[in-house]
Amino acid sequence: MSDRNEFGAFAIGLVIGGLAGAVAALLFAPQSGEETRAQIKEKSIELRDKAQQSSQEAMARADELGRQLKEQGQSAMESVRSMGAKKPDSEPAT
Repeated sequence: MSDRNEFGAFAIGLVIGGLAGAVAALLFAPQSGEETRAQIKEKSIELRDKAQQSSQEAMARADELGRQLKEQGQSAMESVRSMGAKKPDSEPAT
């Protein structure tokens, strides 16, 4: 479980670092302020759309995983119930 948390933290750091680098590159590029602001606006809209899409995909995967876990849990409960229903007819004497 901790590997997933570490990977998630790494991925978030990677994304934030990439965004910071992209913004710095845009700000220090040899072009007018108006062009830079337009580029920042376009990139921010693009990144927002990508983040929304990634969020929706993650939610869909989480929903699917939840559905699978629910099915597995129900299957396990049915197995336990059927094992309980198959009790031996007579208990051995002690």
